[in-house]
Amino acid sequence: MLSVLKNRTYRHLFAAQVIALVGTGLMTVALGLLAYDLAGANAGAVLGTALAIKMLAYVGVAPVAQAFADRLPRRSLLVALDLVRASVALCLPFVSEIWQIYLLIFVLQAASAGFTPAFQATIPDILPDEDEYTKALSLSRLAYDLESLISPMLAAALLTVISFHNLFAGTVLGFLVSAALVVSVRLPTTVPGPRRGIWDRTTRGTRIYLATPRLRGLLAISLAVAAAGSMVIVNTVVIVKARFGLGESEVAWALAAFGGGSMVAAFALPRLLDKIADRPVMIAGATMLVVGTAAGAMIPTYAVLVVIWFVVGFGYSVAQTPSGRLLRRSAHPEDRPAVFAAQFALSHACWLICYPLAGRFGAAFGLQSTFIIMSLIGLVGVGLALWLWPARDSSDIAHDHPDLPPDHPHLREHADRGGHRHPMIVDDLHRDWARI
Repeated sequence: MLSVLKNRTYRHLFAAQVIALVGTGLMTVALGLLAYDLAGANAGAVLGTALAIKMLAYVGVAPVAQAFADRLPRRSLLVALDLVRASVALCLPFVSEIWQIYLLIFVLQAASAGFTPAFQATIPDILPDEDEYTKALSLSRLAYDLESLISPMLAAALLTVISFHNLFAGTVLGFLVSAALVVSVRLPTTVPGPRRGIWDRTTRGTRIYLATPRLRGLLAISLAVAAAGSMVIVNTVVIVKARFGLGESEVAWALAAFGGGSMVAAFALPRLLDKIADRPVMIAGATMLVVGTAAGAMIPTYAVLVVIWFVVGFGYSVAQTPSGRLLRRSAHPEDRPAVFAAQFALSHACWLICYPLAGRFGAAFGLQSTFIIMSLIGLVGVGLALWLWPARDSSDIAHDHPDLPPDHPHLREHADRGGHRHPMIVDDLHRDWARI
């Protein structure tokens, strides 16, 4: 898996991703302490609102940001957004009112909603070989999991010698170093598509996404991922401290088990995807999430919780890591940023639904009932994926174009393959997959 780091451009971008993630992790810890400093016992409500603002920014801003950014030089865009994020982090230590937290979090996450899809869409252009790209996806998943383990430990160590306000300096430094690493490489030139109106550019990625059967299946799998993941993120502390009467270190170890399962899957996926197609792998991962979440309703001991969280973490990575391969396969280079932005927005819409459900159902009906409800939501996701994503996901489809003249370049290009057939991608000439 590490062989992909021989590519200098990818190596620098991966380092930029890791450093920015660590900086973001430090900010997460510092933000919680800042909220407590300002709101005391109401800090949870402040953080909950901040999390909702984050998800709303992700869902609402990503497609719009991409629509305005698709004509900008890719490297300049990524660097500018890193500098915006660094500027916001620089302001956070000086916050004195709760509304200021909300405003800065929205600006920060809006910049991230522009940065992340553009960054993700760049990697397939740097690594055109699918095997290398698969390794990059697994490495990226590994980076996220390591960050979730390392950042809290690093923050705890730093807090022994500095105040929490100074943790924001680590976030600023992370974004600045990320920008410097992006500057240090030459990125592939963005392939411009035809000139389009702002509404067309804003909605194009979502329209391509929802018109492609495998991506509709991916959205259903994203629902299953969000249903299980929200239970882990929202309710681990409640299970460990309220049900089992244990302390904060046990909360950390339970979350580490989830991250550990995801890391094991990240290492295993490149070889697995060499032998098995994406669809059965991802549906199997989503099914593991459903089973693991349902098993959560009957957790007798803390040790069993750790095992279940490891299994859920494994399924979490298996279900979502290959998604980049599907997105890459389902869009032309000029449409790739829009489709990645659509996945970013739509998958976070699933989290926006599942986060409050996991929290509110847990408080209203108890954890046992909540596990069952969230597992049923995940089961709906798996069922929809099986229905929406055909088992025979053939991209090489025979079809015709009665509306095109016989000498059209598209017909001439694919005229020598026993009829008109080619790998199918939704675009201006292929708008409706069902009628192809």
